[in-house]
Amino acid sequence: MQFDLDIQKTLRSGKRSFRLDLRLQSDSQRLVILGPSGAGKSQALRAIAGLLRPDSGRIAVGGALLFDAAARIDLQPQQRLFQVYALFPHLSVRQNIAFGETRGWRNPGRHASSEGVERWLAAFHLAHLAHQLPGELSGGQRQRVALARALVAQPAALLLDEPFAALDPDLRIGLRGELDRLQRELALPMILISHDAADAEVFGDHVVRMQDGRLDRA
Repeated sequence: MQFDLDIQKTLRSGKRSFRLDLRLQSDSQRLVILGPSGAGKSQALRAIAGLLRPDSGRIAVGGALLFDAAARIDLQPQQRLFQVYALFPHLSVRQNIAFGETRGWRNPGRHASSEGVERWLAAFHLAHLAHQLPGELSGGQRQRVALARALVAQPAALLLDEPFAALDPDLRIGLRGELDRLQRELALPMILISHDAADAEVFGDHVVRMQDGRLDRA
């Protein structure tokens, strides 16, 4: 079983509350969760990554048990081997990618290099941008850097939250193709959440839809 998700969480803000109740099992390596803004997709992904603690339930990915409320198991985010997607604005492209291999909080040096760093700089056509800062990049270039940093760490799975939403149409098509090729090459389990049905067409070996915090069974 690649994904075994049983997540219950009530989120409150003032007098408002939102109930996340996701129950899903999948043998697919490529799971796409579709839904409109506010459906609970990002909250579900945060729970899987360990950034949001469910009130109850169980989370297992690739056979590894990450959370079990009854058994009092709750692995910390750094133990779950997933990668944060946001870039560090004060680090260059090379340093951001190298950070994926770093243990601890020491920033990689300006000339940090390894087989993995050089591989992903080349794979995403970023070598000529290696010493630039994220603020000097286009949206599409930043997306490629974020994916490279996630992949260099050899994560247990990829958790992607609307990874193509900020891209122009042509770049979106190109980066979808690149990610499709890489995921198949690496055979990494992947959960991708999106509001775009085109993402499901490319990556959706198993596609589910969320609405109001739960799967839409309609």
